Formats: sequence, C-alpha cells, structure tokens
Amino acid sequence: MRKRIILDCDPGHDDAIAILLARGCPEIELVAITTVAGNQTLDKTTLNARRVCTVAGIHDVPIFAGSWRPLKRPQITAPEIHGTSGLDGPAFGEPTVGVQDENAVDYLVRTLMAEGEGITLVPVGPLTNVAAALRREPRIAERTREVVLMGGAYTRGNRTPAAEFNMLADPEAAAIVFGAGWPLTMIGLDLTHQAVASGEVVQKIRAMGTDVSRMVTGLLEFYGASYRRSGVAGAGLGPPVHDPCAVARVARPDLIAVQDAFVAVETRGEWTSGMTVTDFRGSLGHPHNAKVATTLDAEGFWDLMLTALQTFGGPAGEGLG
Repeated sequence: MRKRIILDCDPGHDDAIAILLARGCPEIELVAITTVAGNQTLDKTTLNARRVCTVAGIHDVPIFAGSWRPLKRPQITAPEIHGTSGLDGPAFGEPTVGVQDENAVDYLVRTLMAEGEGITLVPVGPLTNVAAALRREPRIAERTREVVLMGGAYTRGNRTPAAEFNMLADPEAAAIVFGAGWPLTMIGLDLTHQAVASGEVVQKIRAMGTDVSRMVTGLLEFYGASYRRSGVAGAGLGPPVHDPCAVARVARPDLIAVQDAFVAVETRGEWTSGMTVTDFRGSLGHPHNAKVATTLDAEGFWDLMLTALQTFGGPAGEGLG
C-alpha cells in the first residue's frame, strides 16, 4: 500500500529532485505540493514547482502556494546556492501546469483535518506553512499520521555556524512544529551530507537521455558549482541532495537510521537563532519529541533515486528550452 504524502517545499534544486522522487517512487503517492518562501521568494518557488512538474509531465498533482514571508522575521533567501530564479541551470520554457486558487495553509488544514491519519506531511523548506496551519487548527497534530521534515542539524549549521537554512529562515515556525506533539522525524544536515551526487551519479542520470534526466543533470551541475564556491568541506565530491532524503525516509525507512531525542529550536540567541538543540541523552529533562536521522545507506538511496527517475521515460515534449 503506497504512503500518501503532501510535499511542502521551496524549490530550490534539491526540492525539485524531491518532487521527482516523490512522484517516481512506487512506495509513494504524491497527494499535493505546497510551496513556501525560502530558497527564493514565493512567486519564484511556486513557478519552479510548476516548471518541474511540466517537464516531468506531472499534471495531476495540485500545487498550492502558501506563505510569502516568515511568521515574525525579515525574509532571507539563498541566491548564492540556488541562483536568482531559485532554480538556475536548465533553460525552462513556459510551464503548462497551473496553481490552485486555495492557499496552501487553508489546504493543509482542510485536508489534514479530513484525512490526516492517512497522510504523511513532508516539509523540506522553512516551516511557515505548517506552523500557520497549526496556529489556525491545533488539532491537525492529532490527525496527521506523521511529519518527516528536512531541516536542522545536531552538530553544525550551513547558513550560520549554528543553524541550518530552513530553521534560520523561520525559527519561530520551527519551534511551533517541533512543539506540536505529533510523530516527527528530523532529517538534518548530519544525514543529508551523506547523500552526495557524485560525478558517477550525474553520469548515470545523464545516460537516461530523457527530458527529466537532462533537467536533473543541469540542476546538479549548477548546484554542484554553487557548493564548490561556498567552500563547504567535501563539496568537490559533489553536492549533497538534502530534500530527497526526507522523501526516501518515508518510502524506505530502512535506508535511514534514526535515534530518539528532544529537539528545541533556538529563537532568542544572538548567535544561535535557528539552532536545533538536540538532546539524545535526556540531560535537559524533557521527553523525546523527535526521531533524528543519523546514518544513510547511500547506495540504497541512490538506487531508489535512479529507479524513480527512470520512471519518467522519454521526452515530455514541453517545459525545457
């Protein structure tokens, strides 16, 4: 029986690949895509979701645009990694996949209240949409099957020494989500940096010879160059693909080892805002509120990813310039 997910994202190169994994993986039913401001502004992240779905021929998964700014803070974006469009690299044509009139937050509340026991929520951007939905209707925490999110770290951040980008972009929203009391798994940088798109992986994707593989290759080449410029340790081996790891955890839980912990999100620190303070030992005296990802079966992950990409077959005939 396929696992039904809503993918809340801010495309973003790795978000785009997460969309493809969610659609192409036989263990997953992609119910909807909701977008949020993050890697770029909301208009751009929503356009990018439409672009990816157009190239992949995904016309039957609705897209809902959500929050255009964080709950309390000024907006930050990541053009140094994702470019001015948020999805620089491939030459995209005009998308033919549309966006729904309903706001993403309204959609989340309505859907999770009605059928959340059968839905896994997979947020891979800032948690603004999810927190806004919880504020509007706290009971969704009781109705949702589980939350598997990409964000945070139990060692060090990437946007600051302490904070991963998604958490820093809206720490108040993240604190609400981690404190909601629902089943939650954190797929943080400690795990996602094990999912490296090496040159060998890129060559295998290129050899598929489809529009989707051409798009993904272009994304990874731009993304990899951004990482090399950033000076991240190990970036020369290839860029880490963060967001698909959360989808992989839902599809194949055995690929990702987890450990129970208490996770608090720092919202007031002068130097540590957005830090996910992770207590595995119980030294803070709080009960565990999350499963925290620690180790990835990288070979199994890439087998899953490559198999999913192969399901898109030949040229879609639209979406790429």
